[in-house]
Amino acid sequence: MCNCGNKRTGFAMQQNYGLADTVAINASPKKMWADVSFIYTGKTALTVRGNITGKTYRFEMQDSRQLVDYRDASALMKIIVLRKIV
Repeated sequence: MCNCGNKRTGFAMQQNYGLADTVAINASPKKMWADVSFIYTGKTALTVRGNITGKTYRFEMQDSRQLVDYRDASALMKIIVLRKIV
């Protein structure tokens, strides 16, 4: 059987991935947009879970402000007692 000049072995030797390649793959991507600030206008405390990120946002009292991930912002805008700060 022909070994074709050890091409398979030569190709396997070329597949050297260094530490820099591994770090680049595991690095978190940058955000596309900035996070959004919200103010709570309700009378009691409110806890909301972001539907995209799964993060928990806790508003302790009236006029509490919270920085919300931009991916969760559209869902939080539907909550009547939360208002986006411009």
